[in-house]
Amino acid sequence: MYIRRIKGPHAVTLPDGTEMTRADLPDPKTRRWVASRKAAVVRAVEAGLITPDEAMETWDLSEEELTSWKDAVERHGEAALRATALQRYRT
Repeated sequence: MYIRRIKGPHAVTLPDGTEMTRADLPDPKTRRWVASRKAAVVRAVEAGLITPDEAMETWDLSEEELTSWKDAVERHGEAALRATALQRYRT
């Protein structure tokens, strides 16, 4: 059996005290982005579980898309990642 070695931590502790692992991240084949999946990626990048470059490569995201998710969470919380909330939080 082959065990793949990864760079970086296998798990991180989030500010609320919960632990996040790479298993908590969305499937790399994800094409339908709901708020909870976006939030998981943002939390992982912010906590240092994955790098922004790794996130963009894994899920085929643009830098602008990832940055907009981060900004929305910083300004309005994870609820701002919902597609129906875009108009409410758009500036």
